[in-house]
Amino acid sequence: MISYTAPLSTDLLLSEAQKEKLYTKLIEQINKDFTLANETVDFAIESAPIDIKLGVQDKIYNLIQHKFAEYLNLLYIIDVPEKDIKALNGNDIAELAEQVTFLILKREWQKVWFRNKY
Repeated sequence: MISYTAPLSTDLLLSEAQKEKLYTKLIEQINKDFTLANETVDFAIESAPIDIKLGVQDKIYNLIQHKFAEYLNLLYIIDVPEKDIKALNGNDIAELAEQVTFLILKREWQKVWFRNKY
């Protein structure tokens, strides 16, 4: 049986998605979940990994700054574990946005990975 192991960083996650030929599915999942939360990001399928990473990070940063209720709704829709969010240090918003971006991408990747394997 194949077991899921979460990547340790955003960059590793995105390169693993490319290696597994699931990068397109990951982008589709990100677009879908953000749209469900009424926070459209609309990444093109051919978007570079750095564009995905920085695009999500920028969106999260702006949500934390200006639309906190929508930010919480997005985390709920994507199903990011609450304990993971609570474990983060919120002193520096830019750093927090980067960490939350990783948690979001990790959860999105997990969904795509499982759907592909099972």
